[in-house]
Amino acid sequence: MWEPIVGYSRAVAAGDFVFVTGCTSIDGADFVHEGDAYAQTIQAIGNVRTALEKLGAGLSDVVRTRIYVTDISRWAEYGRAHGEAFAGVMPATSMIGVSALIDPRMLVEVEAVAYRPGIGAGAGTSE
Repeated sequence: MWEPIVGYSRAVAAGDFVFVTGCTSIDGADFVHEGDAYAQTIQAIGNVRTALEKLGAGLSDVVRTRIYVTDISRWAEYGRAHGEAFAGVMPATSMIGVSALIDPRMLVEVEAVAYRPGIGAGAGTSE
């Protein structure tokens, strides 16, 4: 719901890459999984998956993720969800502690870069 307000796309295909904006624990327009770091990460990665699929890619194409977290002491919960989603892919990743996300109930935000030769030939976006 923030895309038109802030002026960005959920995902952009350019060249051989798809760049996915940070995704959080949003289902439609609703925040979900309050207080549950693992479930929020699963939801955020699911939103990454949806954005990729709209452009013809998938989680198996992901080469880089960044995980922004508001409580780094819960790294194992975020990491377990990430590990389950990307076990067969093993992308480069970083987990970065931040002071806050846009909604104080949000514990995690996940962004991704996928590689798929020729995917950006038509320069598409996913909202």
